[in-house]
Amino acid sequence: MDTDSRFNLVTRNLQEIITADELRSLLETNDHPRGYVGFEPSGIMHAGTGLLVGKKMSDFVDAGFHFIIYLAEWHGWINNKMGGVAENLAIAAEYFKDCFTALGLPEGRVEYLWASDIVDTKDYWEKVVRVMKSTTLRRTLRAMPIMGRSADTADVETAWALYPAMQASDIFQMDLDCACAGMDQRKVHMLAREVAPRLGFKVPVCLHNPLLPGLQQVGLEGSFDEDQGINESIRHKMSKSVSRGAIWVNDAPEEIRGKYHDAFCPEKVVKDNPVLDHARMAVFPNLGKLEIERPEKYGGDVTYNSFEELADAYGRGGLHPLDLKRGVAESMIKLLEPVARYFDRKPENLDRMRQLTVTR
Repeated sequence: MDTDSRFNLVTRNLQEIITADELRSLLETNDHPRGYVGFEPSGIMHAGTGLLVGKKMSDFVDAGFHFIIYLAEWHGWINNKMGGVAENLAIAAEYFKDCFTALGLPEGRVEYLWASDIVDTKDYWEKVVRVMKSTTLRRTLRAMPIMGRSADTADVETAWALYPAMQASDIFQMDLDCACAGMDQRKVHMLAREVAPRLGFKVPVCLHNPLLPGLQQVGLEGSFDEDQGINESIRHKMSKSVSRGAIWVNDAPEEIRGKYHDAFCPEKVVKDNPVLDHARMAVFPNLGKLEIERPEKYGGDVTYNSFEELADAYGRGGLHPLDLKRGVAESMIKLLEPVARYFDRKPENLDRMRQLTVTR
């Protein structure tokens, strides 16, 4: 694959590339750059993680990357995920690995790495201390939104200040060329880019996915970014805090249909319409089209081969919100079928996760 093809594959459907020139240079000089996405193992996985980030990680692998899925159970412990219990976090990490394996990212195609694999060395903690000595507490706390916590949070645990330094040190410890994540992680990536030259580490190219919005208008409280557009996308991202607005990768088909039926989806409104956003971000990148079944008296079945075609029809009133909701719901069910099949064969970790969710 030539450089242009690799560049187009790596960058498609991203919201932000820092920087495009650095990425092109990397692809011209390195057939197998090292990249990663880090995940706190924190409850049942939602579709934004499974389908948007999962699809993007497949693109990186197809472009020749040595790609690492980093299961950051130490970070989840600091962030009080899964009750802050190490055993729960270990179960959640294995469950996340199952989900990504089901979605086409098995061990061997990607490398799975646990935080506990790298934190048990003097070398790693030396990096953490050097990062913390190279920045201010104020700058560190500005990165708080990477933990899903508002920048204006008043009651801050001391351990939280360790989190951004650890995340930057992860990048350096893994000798990464690219740090990849959603837009909600950009602050710590910028921190890593700032301190890397001072500490003698590679400056990572940063590749950021858009955030899949929740299906309801309810958003997270607080401030997460100085840029108003980015702040709003973080506030309204799919989140466990607004469970009815989230599609879980293990939802049954009827649950998915019910959530889309109840979704916010104003007629003829394209901008900030979460159902259309799901079509744009998840359906078209994975399926290449949106198929909608409807009775002949309402126009019969219709297929849209691009999001632009869909948005034009919806904006003109050529597609009713209920038909859009049904079409997107059926597409999401289809995309999540591999997850259902996988856990039908190997239900152990999902069963353990559901038990933890019930008892926590």
